[in-house]
Amino acid sequence: MATVKKIALGFLVLILLACGIAGYFLWAMGNAEFWESSIRRYEEADRAHPPEPGSIVFTGSSSIRFWHTLADDMKPLDVINRGFGGSEIAHVNQYAARIVIPYRPRAVVLYAGENDLSWPSSKSPETVLGDFKRFVEIIHSQLPDSWIYYVSMKPTPLRWNNWKTIQEANRMIERYSHTQTRVQFIDVSAAMLNARGLPRRELFRWDRLHMNAKGYALWTATIKPVLLSRFGPLVM
Repeated sequence: MATVKKIALGFLVLILLACGIAGYFLWAMGNAEFWESSIRRYEEADRAHPPEPGSIVFTGSSSIRFWHTLADDMKPLDVINRGFGGSEIAHVNQYAARIVIPYRPRAVVLYAGENDLSWPSSKSPETVLGDFKRFVEIIHSQLPDSWIYYVSMKPTPLRWNNWKTIQEANRMIERYSHTQTRVQFIDVSAAMLNARGLPRRELFRWDRLHMNAKGYALWTATIKPVLLSRFGPLVM
């Protein structure tokens, strides 16, 4: 019996330790400085292989970072992937001068905000909208002719309880986009819901948060035509 108690206690300690480590990383990810190493790796890659100016930059959180087939999916468009981890819009704002502006892109595609609204950040839709407005200001103050595309925050099984808040933020950003020049909202959310209005689980990995190949194929089918209509070979 004593041995069983010791084993149980050991497991409890390990669980608490794991929770503590996970909690620390989630807290740290809420600070922009957490992503400094990721940004430096992009800068090192740029020095080794400078991208051509005038491409389309995709940036934002892990949904962009994990889009490993992005370059092939968007052909013949020339794109650059500058997503980083579980970033928030404010983090993208802080690093835009280093991973967006230098490329002089003709367009910037942003996917971020989902982490902002989720635990542990739990920002309000109004705050997320304000951060997106700041993103538009940062880009257009340096690149007034560049287009900005905001990809709607997606519905996920893991964060389904927060979907109403995410929907509210999406609506606010879409309305704001309609008031701006060279800013467009791209809705990927509707196609990611099934006939019952629930997230299509076949689009997600085991973690029920990040997308699999089917999810990215859906995004490609939604986003690429929008970009091609303005930047495709036939309209250049």
